[in-house]
Amino acid sequence: MVQALEKQDGLTLEEDGVVYMEGRIYVPNNKKIRKEILKENHNLVDVGHQEQYRMLKLLKRTYWWPVLKEDVKCQQNKVQY
Repeated sequence: MVQALEKQDGLTLEEDGVVYMEGRIYVPNNKKIRKEILKENHNLVDVGHQEQYRMLKLLKRTYWWPVLKEDVKCQQNKVQY
């Protein structure tokens, strides 16, 4: 895994065993994990209901995955209906 990470720009493996992309937690291609992250961040009590832009900005502080923006947009559309 370390060799694979060295070939990818921006990917690093920290001592805690977490993979980071450009300093943010890399979230693997796992719909269940991504959905849970979206759900938890959408329902934060101290932030209140988030618009798509605010939610994306919040998530991008901590997490990284290739289709993060699209997943936030899809999640936001599901909540509105």
